[in-house]
Amino acid sequence: MSPAPARVLTPLVLLCLGTVYVVWGSTYFGIKVAIETLPPLGMLAARFGVAGALLLLVLRLRGAALPTARQWAASAAVGTLLLGGGTGLVTLAERDASSSVAAMIIAVSPLFAALFGRLWGERTGGREWLGIAVGLVGIVLLNAGELRATPLAAALLVLAPLCWTFGSQWSRHLPLPPGLMGSAAEMLTGGGVLLLLSLLMGERWGAPSAASLWALAYLTVFGSLLAYSAYMYLVAHTRPALATSYAYVNPVVAVALGVGLGGERLGTLGWAALGVILTGVLLVVWPHRAPTGAATEPTAEPTAEPTAGEGA
Repeated sequence: MSPAPARVLTPLVLLCLGTVYVVWGSTYFGIKVAIETLPPLGMLAARFGVAGALLLLVLRLRGAALPTARQWAASAAVGTLLLGGGTGLVTLAERDASSSVAAMIIAVSPLFAALFGRLWGERTGGREWLGIAVGLVGIVLLNAGELRATPLAAALLVLAPLCWTFGSQWSRHLPLPPGLMGSAAEMLTGGGVLLLLSLLMGERWGAPSAASLWALAYLTVFGSLLAYSAYMYLVAHTRPALATSYAYVNPVVAVALGVGLGGERLGTLGWAALGVILTGVLLVVWPHRAPTGAATEPTAEPTAEPTAGEGA
């Protein structure tokens, strides 16, 4: 019987949240720069393949056991949904949408996570639902007059969080490898799926620019090795709404980078919307007060299967 998600914001949970908030907010801009001269799916295959191989090598040198066949199969399912369906669709969409718009639309992730979490008996509190609603209102305001994307890009950006959040919640009930070995296996298998899709789509590698190569290096080290591992820890040890609350902060970081580095502009309504979004985040992540005489640890029902990243 695995432990239920904790409702206490421990220092490690806060560190993981901060990492995912800031780093993944910047990866939208990084992806935009990388695909200027690199094939979208091929770039992701290289990103996750290299990151997964490096992490696997380090873990093996430290004595970690290789995943079993059953664990590899579970990792492939999660890697395909999160990295192939989630990140892959976002990257394809960014060919015809700005990095800011991509981050804005992905902000529906906490809502999908709460809905999918209920399939496995996860409880979402009233304040969390309020935070989700407030965050979505902020996204609507932010998109007013700011949305610049083709219909196909918009459809891909809606489908991406469906794949990502379903895979995230399903991963809590799959026999994944423990700790960081789970992240390594998911990145390797997800990278393999992306490479296959790249070949099937006939993507070609030309002469990449220095900026694209630097962006790929940043995405590999910070976006994959660091932030993805932090996210999988949050999925395993926190509530669904909290684990995916990064989707509300990422637009703030993405817009800041777009305005500061990409020459994008944001009007008064847009900046006001960012304040609404941050209010939604605060409602979602604010610690729950344990009932008098109750333990401060889990209040949700435990699951029967091992959680992703357990023992990290």
